[in-house]
Amino acid sequence: MEKFVQRAKTLIEALPYIKKFNSKTIVFKYGGSIGSKDFSNFARDIVLMKLVGINPVIVHGGGAEIAKVLESLKIEYNCIEGLRVTCPKTREVVEMVRGGKVNREIGSKIMMKGDKSVGRE
Repeated sequence: MEKFVQRAKTLIEALPYIKKFNSKTIVFKYGGSIGSKDFSNFARDIVLMKLVGINPVIVHGGGAEIAKVLESLKIEYNCIEGLRVTCPKTREVVEMVRGGKVNREIGSKIMMKGDKSVGRE
């Protein structure tokens, strides 16, 4: 019963924010080390926002995953002040990892939590 009361209090506290952000689009940047994190709670929160009328958009990185694939393919790349210099060879890997792996992982987790997802590169 105590958990129910706490959840009810949380929802009551959230009502002003739900009203304020209803029908608004909110962009979330999910960091480049996404492959090493548990995305489940974030996906649950995204689904909840959608259910209360907020339009979440996720912009993600994938830098750590991209670096792993580049290294496994023995493709050299350069970084200048933390930014990867993307030549045509590395661009193919970036598209493959971000569009084929990271987007699909995010979409899959969101669908597992009960909503639809569209991924674009």
